[in-house]
Amino acid sequence: MSNKDVNNEELQVDVPAEVAQGVYANRSMVSHSSADFVVDFFGVLPGLPRPILKSRVVLAPEHAKRLFMALADNVRKYEQTFGEIKLPMNPPMPPMPFPPATGEA
Repeated sequence: MSNKDVNNEELQVDVPAEVAQGVYANRSMVSHSSADFVVDFFGVLPGLPRPILKSRVVLAPEHAKRLFMALADNVRKYEQTFGEIKLPMNPPMPPMPFPPATGEA
């Protein structure tokens, strides 16, 4: 698999078979400290009493900003091709799996 890195150079990446299919998540939650951003991805399915944590990604602040910029760019390109992504007016908020963070990591 190849992709462009932040310097717009070709980046060759090995993708193990057990990772290649990805993980489906339909909810996410982002938290941070002064040192890290934590992005949790959840699966919320009918009949399950609570969301299931599917994956957690911990990022340095610089990488979090790069991810933010890459997502914004890809959403813009998606909407140019397929039309505006419409969000519900009052989307349901997933339950918080932990109390809000008050300290530093």
